[in-house]
Amino acid sequence: MDKVNAFLAKVVAEVINPIILLLAASAFVVFLWGVFEFIAHAGDESKRAEGKSAILWGLVGLVIIFGAYGIINLALGTAGIPTPAKLQSR
Repeated sequence: MDKVNAFLAKVVAEVINPIILLLAASAFVVFLWGVFEFIAHAGDESKRAEGKSAILWGLVGLVIIFGAYGIINLALGTAGIPTPAKLQSR
């Protein structure tokens, strides 16, 4: 069982966490693009609406991504599988 736990911990550390980081970065870029659109096109109401929409979806994406990260770590901790932070401290 230790080999399975070590394998799952490695999968999370080497595959899942980089994917979550990439998705979080892209959601943050969408958020920043929305802020840019909102500020740069302050006179054009349709562009401001596009900016507001991008800001909203960027924030929604960040909340979902960090919620998934928390749920994954909660499930790992409940199952007794060491999280990547615990693996590094060994």
